[in-house]
Amino acid sequence: MKKKIMFMGRSGAGKTTIMQALYGEDIAYKKTQYVNYSQYIIDPPGEYIEDKQFGFALALYSYEVDVIGFIIAANEPFSLYSPGTVAMATREVIGIVTQINSEGANPELAAEWLKLAGCEKIFFVDSVTREGLDKLIAHLGWDKQD
Repeated sequence: MKKKIMFMGRSGAGKTTIMQALYGEDIAYKKTQYVNYSQYIIDPPGEYIEDKQFGFALALYSYEVDVIGFIIAANEPFSLYSPGTVAMATREVIGIVTQINSEGANPELAAEWLKLAGCEKIFFVDSVTREGLDKLIAHLGWDKQD
């Protein structure tokens, strides 16, 4: 069974870029202005996690997926995810470290922040080179026929 995933992360963390890479589309930066809702991915704007007034929307969308992906770029200076955040989820939550090959990247620190939030499974991804995407695709069951 192919799992549906919702990405959560701040603006610029790579949510839309990883969605493009997973769907095999050309990578083109575009600021997400609304919730991108497709067959297997829900991609909300980063403002939904950055501004607490939108948090209810993330909670509602999470009921429509099998997996929640906490995304954090490897070059982020801080984490938006509080320790133990995963404990509140009613779905599997995985961590995804993006931009692993970018300048100033520290994938290990980003992974530590995701572990503190409660993510037990963490994927390291570079959407441009497609590094690490195969493991994420396999985890989501997208490599199997329905």
